[in-house]
Amino acid sequence: MNIHEKVSKTIYSLLSEKVRNKRNVYVITICGESGCGKTETGKALVNEFQKNGVSAILLGQDNYFFLPPLENDTMRKKDAEWLGPHKEVNLELLNSHLLNAINGAKTILVPQINYDLNSQTTAPINLEGIEVIIVEGTYTSFLKYVDTKIFIDEDYKETLKYRKLRNRGNEVNDPFVENILETEHKIIAGHKFLADLVITNDYEVISTDKSI
Repeated sequence: MNIHEKVSKTIYSLLSEKVRNKRNVYVITICGESGCGKTETGKALVNEFQKNGVSAILLGQDNYFFLPPLENDTMRKKDAEWLGPHKEVNLELLNSHLLNAINGAKTILVPQINYDLNSQTTAPINLEGIEVIIVEGTYTSFLKYVDTKIFIDEDYKETLKYRKLRNRGNEVNDPFVENILETEHKIIAGHKFLADLVITNDYEVISTDKSI
């Protein structure tokens, strides 16, 4: 069992009753800095719910950027104010997808970004029978219509080894990207205090929600 699977088992045990008691879709967000394991934790949590008979899907905030990766990178360099949740990410669309799901929509049309091809398409996601939607991404704590917010408490300096492994877009060797991560750190650090569950850097799960 890897660390993400271990964490997901703990989170499931904390949330299972709340999920089963909710009459419509239960929404969980996983927030944290680049390389902290948001996607891996989200996938492990989907698997844990499904193993226990709860149908779940994972949505990635990175698919909701307004621009494909190369164009978005160019805009960041051109406009210092472009970086951040309120300009480069279509949180309004993501919020609308969550609200539609909660209200019983059968499908949503989700953006799909391909980093290798620098392309942006859309794909329908079937929501029939879905009980849990997990949304992972840097700024997901800003989303509305969320039942439980999770924060992974590792900063971009602590996650360097993971970012080296994926090295998406040669990010580790780019000083500009490191400056971006420092700015993101300043935006995201306070989100720890918005979270209902905090995953520490030694992979303990701490609840800050008295109802959990």
